[in-house]
Amino acid sequence: MDFKSFKEMLKRIFFVIFTAAVLACHAAPKTQPMVEGVTNVKPDEQQQLVIREVVNLIESYNYKKAKINDSISSIVLDRYIKSLDPGRNYFLASDIKEFEKYRYTLDDDFKNGDLSGPFFIYNVYAKRLNEYFNYSLAQIKTKFDFNQNDTYVYDREKQPWATSSTALNDNWKKRVKYELINLNLAGTAEAKNVETLTKRYKNLQSQTSKTNNQDVFQILMDAFTESIDPHTNYFNPSNAAAFNEDMSRSFEGIGARLQLENEVVKISEIIAGGPAFKGKQLSAGDRIIAVAQGDGEFVDVVGWRLDNTVAKIKGPKGTKVRLKVIPVGKEMSSKPVIIELVRDRIVLEETSAKKKVKTINSNGKEYKIGIITLPAFYADFKAANAGDKNYKSTTRDVKKLIDSLKTYDKVNAIVMDLRGNGGGSLVEAISLTGLFIDRGPVVQVKDLRGKIEVDEDENSGVAWDGPFGVMVDRLSASASEIFAGAIQDYGRGIIMGSQTYGKGTVQSSIDLNKLVNPSMLQRVAGLISKDKTIGTSPSSANPADINLGQINLTMAKFYRVAGSSTQHKGVTPDVVFPSIYPMDKIGEDTEPSALPWDVIQSSNFKAVANLSAVKAQLIKNSEQRVANSLDFKYLKQDVADLKKRDNEVSVTLNEAKLKAERDAQEAKTLARQNELRALRGLPALKKGAKVTKQDAFDFIEDESLKVMGDFMQQSGNYVMNLGITPSKL
Repeated sequence: MDFKSFKEMLKRIFFVIFTAAVLACHAAPKTQPMVEGVTNVKPDEQQQLVIREVVNLIESYNYKKAKINDSISSIVLDRYIKSLDPGRNYFLASDIKEFEKYRYTLDDDFKNGDLSGPFFIYNVYAKRLNEYFNYSLAQIKTKFDFNQNDTYVYDREKQPWATSSTALNDNWKKRVKYELINLNLAGTAEAKNVETLTKRYKNLQSQTSKTNNQDVFQILMDAFTESIDPHTNYFNPSNAAAFNEDMSRSFEGIGARLQLENEVVKISEIIAGGPAFKGKQLSAGDRIIAVAQGDGEFVDVVGWRLDNTVAKIKGPKGTKVRLKVIPVGKEMSSKPVIIELVRDRIVLEETSAKKKVKTINSNGKEYKIGIITLPAFYADFKAANAGDKNYKSTTRDVKKLIDSLKTYDKVNAIVMDLRGNGGGSLVEAISLTGLFIDRGPVVQVKDLRGKIEVDEDENSGVAWDGPFGVMVDRLSASASEIFAGAIQDYGRGIIMGSQTYGKGTVQSSIDLNKLVNPSMLQRVAGLISKDKTIGTSPSSANPADINLGQINLTMAKFYRVAGSSTQHKGVTPDVVFPSIYPMDKIGEDTEPSALPWDVIQSSNFKAVANLSAVKAQLIKNSEQRVANSLDFKYLKQDVADLKKRDNEVSVTLNEAKLKAERDAQEAKTLARQNELRALRGLPALKKGAKVTKQDAFDFIEDESLKVMGDFMQQSGNYVMNLGITPSKL
């Protein structure tokens, strides 16, 4: 049975499990303790169903097959508390002591659909947060002495929990003082600073009050699933929609990005090609105060949560939406303009694959190199399944770019830039590799039964048979590592950069609604109370409106064609550069719940070349350049400074001293920038001037292109083995 058939079998099994589990008897959830002074957020019936079934899925079908027991319960409690209060600024020692009663009960509670404990913990947090906001607002008008040599401890993570509110009040007051100093240093008047900070805290207080049970449930589920492994994740309905839009690089709506400013939704950007862009009636800065569906009544959205307003504005392609808008530059009291738009499918081209061409000189020879920047491995599966011949996909986009680079730009080499690419579609990683190799294994997948499947590129021919390189960094993960690992194992190109993230696990996205019998949804809809506590998610008695969300379940592990897992270790480049990211803070090997590294048997693949001899010289040349590079020298200094700052937990509240420290840092940064600009023949910057996008210099990319120049000069045998004549270079 192949991996795809196995997943289909699991889906059928899941359906039986979900149906049986809903019908099974569960202990009634305990009564949730109420917290005085705040509107208590409560879980609903569908969340109780989801937590029970996620436990079933994890215990039965997660790759680890972990049992949800007392040990997991303890880890979940610690993670949940830390996610709410990572700096120990809100909870008191007495709160933490009270929460201890849940340490070894959450496992049983989750199996029974009992969320009373975690929601009680959240409501205590909300109470403390509200106390903090109220206290801070009262302190803003205090006449502070900005000449004192006191300090503000902004990170209390390693300190004991405060024993009383009084003990925390001093730190809260110092935070207000620190924020006022920052406003002072910005050069605004004291009275204006008080007004600005007051407005900031009231806005924070207002937005916090809008937290609903979906938000709380998401925080809890993150703590739960990450206790099992870092990449088994539950997404509530809104987060699931965002995840799938990101994967497909498209969505249906009006084509505008929105943000919340002082309780009002403002347009931050108009997306090119969408209805808002084509209609030319909306502009960045416009504020939306009401929304109507088609010819229906307008609904006032001032004061709403941003995600709720976005949900009102988005909608299926071809449907009409009307907006009441206060144009940018107009007072809020101005008469609103009514704008009518027909929603459409918007393709996010700015986050898709892109190309550029750069010319380098290597030992007197000029080479044109095409650079393809790939931010993720994306695919619009929904459009593909619907028969859309122009559906969005990584491989299709890159193939078009390669054709353009060959035909119009006539490049000598291509470099795939996977820096910051966190992965995405496994299918796309395989098909993309096929653009550079002529048939053969790309990745091996071991499922939870231990069965190994070899996934191959089955298409004959390649899109590019010339010199090839891949750029990676610590944020290159998952599908990026499959691609880079295959290129390296085949000897098809040179991998350049720093060690990758090390995510060697495969997740299957499961829509929980599709696993539940419709009659079960009917029952859930009937059980959800219509008289909901304020602050919970919208209720509905309509089964069609019940959305259980989505789980990305770790169900397999992938291995390179040579047999090595990328789990923990990632891909080590052929030519290694210093990392711009802290290797001890970012990466799979920093995750306590991550799966281990291991090796399986090599697949039956045939490398296209042995680049060992070529690599040795490339490494030597690059190391010499890096050692003499001012950019890399400053990068190493930055890494050292970052490690030093990482140990700092406080900041001075002496305004003059803080200003002097910042002035010194700004002067150091300016001197460094001008030293680098002088090397590139650019004019010096004056104090306060900003570096333009045109002036920005990517020294990692620059060194990678130099490596490619060396590669093309030293790899004659490699070129011949690929069937490329030297004249193509």
